Amino acid sequence: MGAYDMVIGVLLIGLFFNTYLYGLVTYQFIIYHNTKFNDRLWIRSVVGSLFVLDTVHSAVAVYMAWEICVTNYNNPESLAFVSWTIPFTAVATAFAAFITQIFLCHRVMILTKSKPIVWFIGILSFLGFFFGIYAGIYSGIIREVAKFAPLEPFVTCWLTFQTSADLLITFVLSFVLSRSRTGFRRTDTVINRIIRGAIQTGLFASIFALADLFSFLLHRDTYLYAMFAYPLGRIYTNTLLDTLNARTSLKSLAGTEAETDTSFRLQNQTHTMASHQIHSIQVQKEVVTDINDPTSTVDKKYPVEV
Repeated sequence: MGAYDMVIGVLLIGLFFNTYLYGLVTYQFIIYHNTKFNDRLWIRSVVGSLFVLDTVHSAVAVYMAWEICVTNYNNPESLAFVSWTIPFTAVATAFAAFITQIFLCHRVMILTKSKPIVWFIGILSFLGFFFGIYAGIYSGIIREVAKFAPLEPFVTCWLTFQTSADLLITFVLSFVLSRSRTGFRRTDTVINRIIRGAIQTGLFASIFALADLFSFLLHRDTYLYAMFAYPLGRIYTNTLLDTLNARTSLKSLAGTEAETDTSFRLQNQTHTMASHQIHSIQVQKEVVTDINDPTSTVDKKYPVEV
């Protein structure tokens, strides 16, 4: 390996992946804007705020690549210090995670009606947000990479609380939705699609957050943690936008399933009626009596001639 593979190399990989995810964010935002959802003002404000934050953060990431690879091309000593872009990344990621988690927490409240669960998720999310802001500002004050040891507890708290909130939201949504299955194919197909989306989005965010944490703790003298830190904010934004835009595909899926079920039932009824034969059954009742028996009883409705 080269001398800068674990410093500049891994950083550039993270920036490339971040740029790709930002393209997905832009695509998702355009779909959301053009679909004209009848969402409340606060939801549209959240979407707009996250998109602006992602745009600024992605521009900062490109600037960092320019600063390291061009401005300081012949100055390897600059790698011993972090510029303002690293603290900004921590703060921007903490904001993106907090906004997304609060939005998903609102959905948990609608589905569960459980205030203790919602409060617990909110506390975890707020603690992750607080320690993320603190760690970002503190790293900007320290600046020297060799002196980042005091950051360990704050970064650990930040990413641990943030990941715990993600996993808890994923578990609660999956559990509640799985119990909502009705046995009807149309409804269960939609519910399974929502559950799969919740698991995928929560899983990706948790993997990158944990990778960021362990990279910082075990390889603090490199920029390996930045490879996971930069795309993390885009993952949260994609999570929120995908959750909102999925309503269109789920509605289309439900309509298709409804037409299929209706067509199947009509065809089944038609074939059943065509093959059904109506039989007319006549039952004749015969009453046999012994007229010689004086104790015999004769039905007055049918008199017997002797």
